[in-house]
Amino acid sequence: MRWWRVVGLLSGTSMDGIDVAVADLRLDGESIELRPLGEETCHYPTDLREELRLALPPGDLDAEALCRLDTRVGQAFADAARTGAELAGGSADFVASLGQTLFHWVDGGQARGTLQIGQPAWIAEATGLPVISDLRARDVAAAGHGAPLAGVLDALWLAGDDSQGTQVALNIGGIANITVVGGSRPLAYDTGPGNALIDLAAQQRTGRPQDTDGALAATGTVHGDLLKLLLADEYYRLPAPKSTGKEHFGSAYLTRVLQELGEPVSDGDLLATLTELTARTIADACRAEGAGRVVVAGGGVHNPVLLTALRRSLDVPVLVSDELGMPADSKEALLTALLGFLTWHGLPGNTPGTTGAVGPRILGSITPGATGLRLPEPATTQPRRLIMRSAATN
Repeated sequence: MRWWRVVGLLSGTSMDGIDVAVADLRLDGESIELRPLGEETCHYPTDLREELRLALPPGDLDAEALCRLDTRVGQAFADAARTGAELAGGSADFVASLGQTLFHWVDGGQARGTLQIGQPAWIAEATGLPVISDLRARDVAAAGHGAPLAGVLDALWLAGDDSQGTQVALNIGGIANITVVGGSRPLAYDTGPGNALIDLAAQQRTGRPQDTDGALAATGTVHGDLLKLLLADEYYRLPAPKSTGKEHFGSAYLTRVLQELGEPVSDGDLLATLTELTARTIADACRAEGAGRVVVAGGGVHNPVLLTALRRSLDVPVLVSDELGMPADSKEALLTALLGFLTWHGLPGNTPGTTGAVGPRILGSITPGATGLRLPEPATTQPRRLIMRSAATN
């Protein structure tokens, strides 16, 4: 029952930088204990962030450009891993990396492939630590969506609290996703855009990468006809499990909808409408799942206009995950650490009922560190709950 110190890394669909979280984890029978030790965000250089943005559909990326981008992102992840090693006091056991999703191929409602860049060899070379990466592909190969993988953390973390009825764990990143805990079946899926369209519109209209604090949205009013066009997208009516990304809710999509509208929309009204779209589609999904409580994490928690709209659209408590001991800003990086920890111990990292996979699978690939690879004996008991500990807890 030793503690393992893990560095978790990922860059979400917002593509603003690399989230780093360090945590101690250990197995204790049917429980996993997780003790967060520190977090940091390492922002991409401006030119690299722009290259990533331009690589998204409808951008055209040839093999040479993809190789260069994969290398540069891998080197940025290596720098972030060094930061993680410092947060770990130089005593990390391994690194888990979800990389940077560049494309998520969905056809006919089924995920056919997924591409995360950020070569793990750069991380292993920079830190000397083993690296667990490519954590989505095996789930896709097993007929799952490879996303959202947060279902495994949420199902363990919120398990056993029957007093709350059906709980929904919500993450608002570039894409918003939910995990339903305590319902009639395990379920997780992407509800649609989180910050993706909001960030895109802010970039196009103001040159800034986001609508900080919802300030621009707060100056506008919701444009009813535009919202109606946005809500008509067929994605919202697809059955779960399902997944999406910026390859769907991207610049071509927003341009097409505004052309269909056929009239100019002010900056404030556009941001107010896109913010309402995110809140409305999340709330619709939560109501459809019979949510008795919604627990929110991700970058969207810092947008008060979005949170106000979400609370207005729901008649159940909406809490930020920090209130229950889970850091909202680092939850996905902690998820990455947890996924790596499960793989390290020979345990499945997917929850088939949430991703749609045909069965549980051990996820990812392992890149050895500087001193070879020594894995622990595979665990024989499947964990059933996650216990959050404070850093001061032994």
